[in-house]
Amino acid sequence: MTTQEAPWLPAPGRSAARDGAEAVLVLLGTGAALVALWPLLAMLAGDAPLDPVALTAHVSGMLAGYGVLVMLVLMSRWPLLERGFGADVLARWHALGGRTVLSLALLHALFAVLAWSLLTRQNPISALAQVLTWPGLLTATIATALMCTVAAASARSARRKLRWESWYWLHLTMYLAVALSFTHQLAGPDLAGHLWLQIIWALLYTFTFALVLRYRVIAPATAALRHRLRVVAVIPEAPGVVSIVIQGSHLAELRAQPGQFFRWRFLTAGSWTTAHPFSLSAPPVGNRLRLTVKALGDGSRRLQQVPVGTRLIAEGPYGAMTADRRTRRDVLLIAGGVGITPMRALFETIPVRPGQDLMLVYRARNSHDLVFRKELDALAAHRQARVIYLLGGNPHLLSARSLTRLVPRLPDRDIYLCGPPGMSAAIRSSLRQAGVPHTQLHEERFAL
Repeated sequence: MTTQEAPWLPAPGRSAARDGAEAVLVLLGTGAALVALWPLLAMLAGDAPLDPVALTAHVSGMLAGYGVLVMLVLMSRWPLLERGFGADVLARWHALGGRTVLSLALLHALFAVLAWSLLTRQNPISALAQVLTWPGLLTATIATALMCTVAAASARSARRKLRWESWYWLHLTMYLAVALSFTHQLAGPDLAGHLWLQIIWALLYTFTFALVLRYRVIAPATAALRHRLRVVAVIPEAPGVVSIVIQGSHLAELRAQPGQFFRWRFLTAGSWTTAHPFSLSAPPVGNRLRLTVKALGDGSRRLQQVPVGTRLIAEGPYGAMTADRRTRRDVLLIAGGVGITPMRALFETIPVRPGQDLMLVYRARNSHDLVFRKELDALAAHRQARVIYLLGGNPHLLSARSLTRLVPRLPDRDIYLCGPPGMSAAIRSSLRQAGVPHTQLHEERFAL
C-alpha cells in the first residue's frame, strides 16, 4: 500500500526522528552501565578485599555524576529528542531522573562518610569533618544543598504555592550546582590518577554543556535575528482568552506543524525573563503564526494586553503531537478548556479523504467558555467533519459509555487529547475501558 493510497500512515521523517532518539537512549544507557561497572572492576583489580560499603559509595557517586549529564541532555531541547519522544515525555523522564540523581548523591555522601569512618575507626562526625577537608568536597556539599533546595521546591505541594517564574529561576541554580560538583568528580578516587578517564569525563561534560548552549541560548538568539517576530494583533476570543497574531520573516524555515508549540519570550517589562509554552492555534499562513492564551497565571495574565508591535523570541517548534503520529483511517480529537488550541489547528489540517471520519469533542464549563466556536463550525462544514460540544461539569459526559455512544468505531480511531490534567486522566481511563489501545492515543502532558 502506498502513502498516496493511505495518507494517514506515518511520514518517513517521523520514524527517522524516533529511531535517532531511541539510539541516543541506548547510548546513554550503555554509558550508565559502564560507569556503574568501573568502580567494581577497579576494586577487583586492587589488592584490598572487596568492601561493600566503599563499593556502594563509589558506584552511587559515579552514577550521580553521570546522571546529571543525562538530565541535562534530556532538557537541552535537542531537536532529535524533542521530535522523537515529545517534550512532555522528556520532562517526565527528567523529573523522575532528577529524584534518582539526588538520591544517588545523598547515598554517595552517606556511604562515603561511613566507609571512611570504618576505615579510620573514627566516629561518623569526626570522619565527616575530615572528609570535608578533601579537594572539592566543600563545593560538592554546597552543590548537594542546592539540589536538595530545588527538589523541595519542585514537590507538588511546594509548586502549587510558588509562582512559576520563581520556581523557574530557582531551578536554573542547578547549573551552578553541576559546576560546583565537577571538581570533586575529577578529584574523586574513581577518576584521580587515571588521566584518560578524566579527559573522557571532561569531554562528556563539555559536549553536554555545548548541547545546552547550542539549543537553549544560541539557537533562540539566532532565530530572533533571522525571523524578527512581532505582535501584529491581539484578538479577544472568550473571557480571559486572547489570540495573539505574530508576524515575522522566513517563517517557512521553521517547518512548524499543527499540534506543535513554541516557547514564546515576549520582550516587555515583566515578561522578557520567562519563556511561555503555547501551542499554535492555527496552521502557519505565510509570514504569520497564531497562538491563543488563557489567563491562568501572572505571566499569561500580562499577555492578555500585550501591546501591538511587541518584539518576541520563539524557541521551537517542539512537540510530537502532529498528524505524523496518525496510524488509523478515522480520527477523534478531544479538547478541554484552552486545550482546544492545538486541536483547532489539527482539526483544520489533518488529512481526511472520502470514507474517513474526523470528529472533535470539545468539553467546556458553559457556552461562554467555548473558544473558536464559529471557526470550528465553519471548519466542520467545510471538511464534512463533526464537532460535538459537551457543556457542564457532569463527570459522566466523558465516561467510556458516553464516548462509545458519541463516537462510532471508537477503538479503531487515532485519538488526540489535550485538556486539563484531571480531565485528561479521566479520559485516559475511559478510553482504556472502551478498549482503545494506548498506541492510538496521542497527547502531551506537562503536569508532572
